[in-house]
Amino acid sequence: MSDFLLDSEEQELHDAYEAGEFESDLSDERRAYLVDAARETFRRDQQIAVLLSRRDLAALQRRALEDGLSYQSLAASVLHKYLSGSLKDLSPSKAQHKAS
Repeated sequence: MSDFLLDSEEQELHDAYEAGEFESDLSDERRAYLVDAARETFRRDQQIAVLLSRRDLAALQRRALEDGLSYQSLAASVLHKYLSGSLKDLSPSKAQHKAS
């Protein structure tokens, strides 16, 4: 059972999908390309050294533990999100600066 409320059009699409009425037109070549691109996106093959304050490292480790991650994975994830534009700075001082 779904936890989402669907309107009638969404429900119709969902039911059709569940009944197997959709068929992919993705070619084997295109699928292989997309799989390879996804692998390359998430491959971690470079290392960097970053100096952090004790307080920042402790906070990073604490947050990673809460999220069930290593602190290195959390740091890499945050950096990737920032660089890809999906991590936004929501601090009030920066928001006020941009609004003025």
